[in-house]
Amino acid sequence: MIEHRRFVGRIYRMRMLGLGTGVLAIAGVLYENGASPLTWAALLANGYLWPHVACLLANRSRDPERAEYRNLVVDSACGGIWIAVMQFNLLPSTLLAVMLSADKIGVGGWRFLGRTATFQGIACLLTAAVLGFPFQPQTTMLSIVCSLPFMFAYPLALSTAAYALGRKVVRQNRMLVRLNRTDALTSLWNRMHWEEAALNELTRCARTGRPAALLLMDIDHFKDINDNYGHPIGDVVLRRIGAILQASVREIDTPARFGGDEFGVVLAEAGLAEAQEVAERIRVAVEGTHFDGVPGLHCTVSIGVAVANPQLGDVATWISHADAVLYRSKQMGRNRVAVEIPAC
Repeated sequence: MIEHRRFVGRIYRMRMLGLGTGVLAIAGVLYENGASPLTWAALLANGYLWPHVACLLANRSRDPERAEYRNLVVDSACGGIWIAVMQFNLLPSTLLAVMLSADKIGVGGWRFLGRTATFQGIACLLTAAVLGFPFQPQTTMLSIVCSLPFMFAYPLALSTAAYALGRKVVRQNRMLVRLNRTDALTSLWNRMHWEEAALNELTRCARTGRPAALLLMDIDHFKDINDNYGHPIGDVVLRRIGAILQASVREIDTPARFGGDEFGVVLAEAGLAEAQEVAERIRVAVEGTHFDGVPGLHCTVSIGVAVANPQLGDVATWISHADAVLYRSKQMGRNRVAVEIPAC
């Protein structure tokens, strides 16, 4: 419902500008044709009163979006009426038809344009019939000048609105991509994204010889934490470790949660010494972490470090090296960093 009301507000602003400048284009023709006071009153009501009425009707409807689509049909019908009243004066009539068509395509596509154009054509023909089918297509300099605000202002507004919507779609798509690649609990990257980052680093290493490293880590005795303190506290531990990982690495690195108590980091441009330093920093930070309200909770991690080299065949092999080193870290007593350089 909120999104529908935003749609109504967006159309309201466009209608205010379009009808406000469109009135000037029509007024130039009416002035030259010596229009009656009733015609002038109808023009002013359509241009300056109808936008507010349309917005009010849409916002009070149970379905604001559908009500606004009905209002857009009314806009097209009114446009057809004014084209006939102007006696088909070429420039303002063409501008009115084109601008009304452009905003309908922008809102509902070609199908909606076909529907609204039908109402516009019927309204135009009926009005022309009532008036005796007057036809004076010649456009004077006065009508051209009066049409200029409509000619420039409304297309620019339409383009601005389309650009804003396009940017919004891009932002939403980026957000969807990120949501699809992140772990909901820790806000770290998930394993799919992490493995892609590892592949990119391994490929770059094979091509340029530049260093890269993997860190694989498990929370020591995490099952005991869940059993003794409950899964909500276990989630707190996972989030805290996720925050430590994010704070311990650079923007060019890729920390991730695989699921359960397993984490990994892809370190770009990092050799063995740098990777070991980062791993030790993470280990110390986790060991020194205190949890409010749970004074007896003590948490540590075991970490395995494996560096890349151009002879590694694929990411799975690289990960298996790091996993083997992680296993050795656990065998050595946990809460420690174990390192290994894959054989060339």
